[in-house]
Amino acid sequence: MSPHLFTLGISEFTTLPWTFDEDVERYARLGIDAIEVVEAKLDDGRYAEQMQSIAAAGLIISAVQPRVRTFFDSRMMPTPTALDERVACLRASIERLARFAPGAPFITNTGAHPKGDMAEAMTVVAEKLGELGTIAADHGVLLALEPLNPTSVNVESAIWTVDQGLEIIERSGSDTVGLCLDFWNVWQNAGIEGAIARAGNRIFTVQASDWRAPRSFADRIVPGAGVIPLDRLIAATRKAGYDKPWVVEIFSNDVADSLYETDLESVIQQSRAGMTAAWQASEALL
Repeated sequence: MSPHLFTLGISEFTTLPWTFDEDVERYARLGIDAIEVVEAKLDDGRYAEQMQSIAAAGLIISAVQPRVRTFFDSRMMPTPTALDERVACLRASIERLARFAPGAPFITNTGAHPKGDMAEAMTVVAEKLGELGTIAADHGVLLALEPLNPTSVNVESAIWTVDQGLEIIERSGSDTVGLCLDFWNVWQNAGIEGAIARAGNRIFTVQASDWRAPRSFADRIVPGAGVIPLDRLIAATRKAGYDKPWVVEIFSNDVADSLYETDLESVIQQSRAGMTAAWQASEALL
């Protein structure tokens, strides 16, 4: 049981300049409860040892970000280009890492349809998630589909709302498929609190950061330093029944004041302070 008000996780994207081993050691030393594993940071020659080091450090795994996590290609991961190859990569990630992360969700995005065909993208992703849902269930893990912000449409994603994500999840026909709810991505959705309520127990993992008008494709800031109403979103998510880790996921590339070029231990401490303040403010909204 976490000694804190809530279970706080950090995504390895937040500390991208650190190695996997540094992430595990420093998160544990700083009193973080959970780690969102980024497969691309693993050393293929010693990944089993690295994954085992997580529990040894007293951390839990909130989720796994597979190396290839979109069905159509994306700016972050443009290759392979063939749909079947991308699905095979995602399946391989599940098969190699699931035994180290029982019950954890593997995060997926739609990717960007090459012709911008949102309808076809939703149909294809629902079908493939249904197929992979069986694989995930066989390996004791979950799949979490993440709608992205409109800034990523036709670049990283074909969908941008919680309800679009829920439609795909329902069409997949798999109880193993749920939602990755990233507040930075969806806070501007119309009626977001109602959508969170509709998601209910299909919310498999939650991510948070904060918003300023982006200056690049990756310009997020520390929770509490921007304009996202984190207290309202946290309250809505708690009302929906979510009781798993709350994960800080920050990207900070190609901006003059990149957080990646600052003291990342301070970024984690500021993130904890911001999330704690938002959590405490959410109490009055329950």
